Amino acid sequence: LFICRLNKIHCAGEEYWVDSRTVYIGHKEPPPAAEAYIPQRYPDNRIVSSKYTLWNFIPKNLFEQFRRIANFYFLLIFLVQLIIDTPTSPVTSGLPLFFVITVTAIKQGYEDWLRHKADCSINECPVDMVQQGTVVRTQSSKLRVGDVVMVREDETFPCDLILLSSSRGDGTCYVTTTSLDGESSHKTYYAVPDTMAFKTEQEVDSLHATIECEQPQPDLYKFVGRINIYKEREDPIARPLGAENLLLRGATLKNTGHIYAVAIYTGMDTKMALNYQSKSQKRSAVEKSMNAFLIVYLCILISKAVINTVLKYAWQWSADRDEPWYNHRTEIDRERHVIRAFTDFLAFMVLFNYIIPVSMYVTVEMQKFLGSYFIAWDKDMYDEELGVGAQVNTSDLNEELGQVEYVFTDKTGTLTENNMEFIECCVDGHVYIPHCVIVCLCSCVCQEHEDLFFRALCLCHTVQAKEEETVDSIKRGIHLGKPTSFYISSSPDEVALVEGMKRLGYTYLRLKDSHMEILNKDDEIERFELLHVLNFDSVRRRMSVIVKSSSGEYLLFCKGADTSIFPRVVSGKVEQVRARVEQNAVEGLRTLCVAYRSLSPAEYEEACHQLSDAKLALKDREQRLAQAYDLIERDFTLLGATAVEDRLQEKAADTIESLQKAGMKVWVLTGDKMETAAATCYASKLFRRSTQILELTKKRTEEQSLHDVLFDLSRTVLRQRSLLSVECQDYGLIIDGATLSAVLKPSPESSGSGNYREIFLEICRNCSAVLCCRMAPLQKAQIVKLIKASKEHPITLAIGDGANDVSMILEAHVGIGIMGKEGRQAARNSDYAIPKFKHLKKMLLVHGHFYYIRIAELVQYFFYKNVCFIFPQFLYQFFCGFSQQPLYDTAYLTLYNISFTSLPILLYSLIEKHISIEMLKRDPTLYKSEEHPTKTKKRFEPIILDVAKNALLRWPVFLYWTCLGLFNACIFFFGAYFLFDNTTFTSNGQMFGNWTFGTLVFTVLVFTVTLKLALDTHHWTWINHFVIWGSLLFYVIFSLLWGGIIWPFLNYQRMYYVFMQMLSSGPAWLGIILLIAISLLPDVVKKVLCRTLWPTTLMRTTSTQMSFPF
Repeated sequence: LFICRLNKIHCAGEEYWVDSRTVYIGHKEPPPAAEAYIPQRYPDNRIVSSKYTLWNFIPKNLFEQFRRIANFYFLLIFLVQLIIDTPTSPVTSGLPLFFVITVTAIKQGYEDWLRHKADCSINECPVDMVQQGTVVRTQSSKLRVGDVVMVREDETFPCDLILLSSSRGDGTCYVTTTSLDGESSHKTYYAVPDTMAFKTEQEVDSLHATIECEQPQPDLYKFVGRINIYKEREDPIARPLGAENLLLRGATLKNTGHIYAVAIYTGMDTKMALNYQSKSQKRSAVEKSMNAFLIVYLCILISKAVINTVLKYAWQWSADRDEPWYNHRTEIDRERHVIRAFTDFLAFMVLFNYIIPVSMYVTVEMQKFLGSYFIAWDKDMYDEELGVGAQVNTSDLNEELGQVEYVFTDKTGTLTENNMEFIECCVDGHVYIPHCVIVCLCSCVCQEHEDLFFRALCLCHTVQAKEEETVDSIKRGIHLGKPTSFYISSSPDEVALVEGMKRLGYTYLRLKDSHMEILNKDDEIERFELLHVLNFDSVRRRMSVIVKSSSGEYLLFCKGADTSIFPRVVSGKVEQVRARVEQNAVEGLRTLCVAYRSLSPAEYEEACHQLSDAKLALKDREQRLAQAYDLIERDFTLLGATAVEDRLQEKAADTIESLQKAGMKVWVLTGDKMETAAATCYASKLFRRSTQILELTKKRTEEQSLHDVLFDLSRTVLRQRSLLSVECQDYGLIIDGATLSAVLKPSPESSGSGNYREIFLEICRNCSAVLCCRMAPLQKAQIVKLIKASKEHPITLAIGDGANDVSMILEAHVGIGIMGKEGRQAARNSDYAIPKFKHLKKMLLVHGHFYYIRIAELVQYFFYKNVCFIFPQFLYQFFCGFSQQPLYDTAYLTLYNISFTSLPILLYSLIEKHISIEMLKRDPTLYKSEEHPTKTKKRFEPIILDVAKNALLRWPVFLYWTCLGLFNACIFFFGAYFLFDNTTFTSNGQMFGNWTFGTLVFTVLVFTVTLKLALDTHHWTWINHFVIWGSLLFYVIFSLLWGGIIWPFLNYQRMYYVFMQMLSSGPAWLGIILLIAISLLPDVVKKVLCRTLWPTTLMRTTSTQMSFPF
């Protein structure tokens, strides 16, 4: 039997125990002499990003909604009203609850339906599968592990595949992995020698083999397996399989006609899917504050019910205050006093339950849902090139956009266009720019060095030349109507350099039969035999090639970073080249130095021997190769340097600068090389030239222990912080994925498992910017999670454009996808999607700021108006013998939050602008800061509140609104009470009844809370006027109709003619106006004093704009 092996795989700072699996290619059983056939079940190839299904939507959605405190509470109240005799109808609680649940379910169901559509579009993609020697087209979701598929050029791999053969003679294929690791360059993958000869469907179908490999795990860059090929009457041939044989789902086949490959991981087992975080319900800080406030109000509600229950029985303790004779309690009733007390407690809970604003949730849901359209409708966030605008996938987090403190961004395709442009080159101090020549630092240049420099750049690369008219559905390489060659490579820098040489007269033609052909400036073709390629790595920071010229001379050409080339140079004009490199670096250009060495036949043989030994080593192969490279790459002659520009997206640097001014920390998380990413950070002004770069990389940790490196960096930043100098040093941190894994891994020699994490976080807090390079997708999510879990608990935002960014987008509080060139995986799984990075500025500084200010006012206002609404009911019980008599009519109880007061605050939360859009964009500091007056020892001074820290929903602000509501409620009740104390209240001397008293209180209540909102409105439009005054008019008209008509469906009509009787009294009119004025007086006085004595910066700026409009 096949025995499963346990392999310990370490990835992304976490540990995964995975066992191996056996895959039968084409589902063919192995020969009888081989291991036993063990059929295994694996998931199908469906991708699921949706949250609900048709069958679980109702129960799952209801469960999630009733997790909210207010919804669950009102459900209990509704059930109590159905079970026992309560003073109010069950409709008063059931109708608002049903409305809230229905609207929320429709909104969330619609959003999930959009995700289902996106999943179906992927799962129904056609795939070519090889069955019985023929190609059969099927859907992607029907693929199984072991199926052999054929993928054509420019098609995306439907699952994780092992390459068997390709249309290229050498069994290689070229792939772009933009949707996985963010790199749009071409990478080369290989088929094993024993299967690369299969060129037809029949030959591939005749293959009899099995694959033993590890179970799925999320590391994109690691794969361990072997293929066993069975032949008749021969022992099976075993070949190793590695990451160079594995084609990942989401990658795209390029520059290769077609390939044959076998499915090894499908569906949610693919590495791309494993790098997706599970979709969890994101809850904003505002919603958490709402829940906390609701708990407080629930405690107040219970306290009210307990107090009234106790006082009721204290009131009835005396015999003369017991129940009236017509409702006298029997002995049985007296013995059941505990049950009756509990029933009375529940009745009081029902009577006061309106202090919990259940309609606030539906208003918030509607505000978020309708407010999200303002993002989609924003013309400034529409991209003409792509023809799309911003999209909102989840409207639950609108207000979080106004509280962001950390921004985590991808690099390739997010900050940059990934489009390199050759700017210049320098040979022995002589500067060459395409189409012109500038003499600099010297008057002449050695012709031999010039030719060698241009030949070096035409030969020292891994560029592939292609001579077809169409690539990626775009016609390229056409000159004068005829197709010419263009270049593709794993590095966009190399393409830019080769194209730059072409513009300077040296053209790289092709690699054919291990010979590289170039066309020199005299239009002569030169051929060089490519002998060895010493590939680039981030530790050496250089690459080399060994070639043999047509004259038999062995040449070693090398290009790399200046810090890795200059120490190995023994001749050449180093100072002139160094000066030009430094000048280009100041201008933000990416620079490379070029050198060469002529090898004698003996030196070449020795180099071949060293490289061969290192490549054949099965143990410590990387270390032995590094040693061989170090021995070969030395004693160079410096030729010159190049300068390439990586084009940033339009206004990317301006956007980052604005975000930093707004108080946000920007981190770049990328899978790209450190040098490439660092250059982009300088170009985007994330790093300044004055920034001191701190490196926490694998290269440094190999020189000294991680413990020592961390403590050295910590001492550096903390020592600078302790200095009381005017100009503090600006620090920037660079960390790579390997070092991050070590930092996040618990230290075995320390009892505290999180010691390195805390030191790392302390270093990051003292750095103005952080660059994380060579990050796996899950490592990006781990970085975001680490910052989220820090002691400050900041609000985080992640933005990216590829599938490799999905994990951090899902992990962050707010995830934003860019609808760029790297597919739609990030945009589909994000909370918001924008066309370009520059649109992030307006989304945060304008939309986010407005959303937070508006919803904070909405939440506080709802609690305020409900305190105003229910506290008079509490006071009324002291004057009715705690008999649970309602102060307001049932219609008023039901419609107060649904109709009379909900529409004005909803409109306010949608269109209110306390400051102009232009001012917010011009001054990013307004995003974070808001001034409030505070009293010091001598005078009142403005203080700065951090809006991003949920300042408007802190407990002091909540307490102010609650106290204001209690004050207004006392004015309503006791003002009306003292007016009713006059027995000649009406013109005919008739006294008002209790319903008239309640109607008077309710009328003052509705007008006061509505006019309070009018006082807080800064931005008036005709819609505001229509809604605010229309709501008051609707209340009056409804009251007239409700009390002026005999309704046949009502058993009793206690409000008949009550409202009109109240309005027929002159003192009632005077009392209403007087009570409204007294209630609003504190707010008016506060606003006048603040504007006069302690004007904020916003008030002064607004005043200046009004004084000087031009």
